[in-house]
Amino acid sequence: MTPVKHIVFDIGQVLIHYEPDAAFRSLIPDADERKWFFDNVCTSAWNIEQDRGRKWEDAEALLIADFPDCEQHIRAFRQNWHLMITHSIDGSVEILRKLIADGHDVTMLTNFASDTLREAWERFPFLTTSRGVTVSGDIGYIKPDREIYDRHVAAFDLDPAATLFIDDSAKNVVGAQNAGWQAVQFIDPATLRADLARFGIAV
Repeated sequence: MTPVKHIVFDIGQVLIHYEPDAAFRSLIPDADERKWFFDNVCTSAWNIEQDRGRKWEDAEALLIADFPDCEQHIRAFRQNWHLMITHSIDGSVEILRKLIADGHDVTMLTNFASDTLREAWERFPFLTTSRGVTVSGDIGYIKPDREIYDRHVAAFDLDPAATLFIDDSAKNVVGAQNAGWQAVQFIDPATLRADLARFGIAV
């Protein structure tokens, strides 16, 4: 195993909690109706294209054309986005801060729309404490596309074999491994501490 020189954090569900349902409980009180809305209208597949760089107005127009009766709720997705980020994952933030304080090279790689990430930076200043971040919405590629990992390596002059990636998504972990990185799937802060210890990194 190559010693780790670089540590790369995902953001959503690793450092901050993302829960679209939280923003719609008052708008669509019935749980079954809410589930139908996310399964059929504002789906994960639709939302990921904003992470790839599609503009919100274009994304909304596409859905409104197909679901005109849902226009108010479709527009509410972006308008109420701030309610979807319910809290920071404090145990992970503590690990992030300790790694940086100890002199480790820490960066971030995230699937995130450009505008909403800037909002997150204002609410959660710890997201700006690493050496830098690659944002999918800024460059037009999303994890697990190989290109986004290679772009991150080039932007921050990383050695892929000496890079450890932390992401909650199994497919994104595999994507990093396919790009020549080491990677672990985030489960919770305690598991992350144990994973880091396996790589000889104490936090």
